[in-house]
Amino acid sequence: MQTMQHKDLDTLPTVVSIMTAARALGLSRTYAYELAKRGDFPCRIIRVGTTYRVPTAELRKLLGVT
Repeated sequence: MQTMQHKDLDTLPTVVSIMTAARALGLSRTYAYELAKRGDFPCRIIRVGTTYRVPTAELRKLLGVT
């Protein structure tokens, strides 16, 4: 899985999948889901049924991208 570049963050929608957030953070799929299930993901996660979504604004803030 290739890590995202800063320019890629500008094109993201309001919320992204946990896989997109993991890519931006340089995390593996398995580790990202493990953190989400434990409630330890580094930014807020919105759970919709069995799906996890991450607010892009919080992801950008965590990465220091304004």
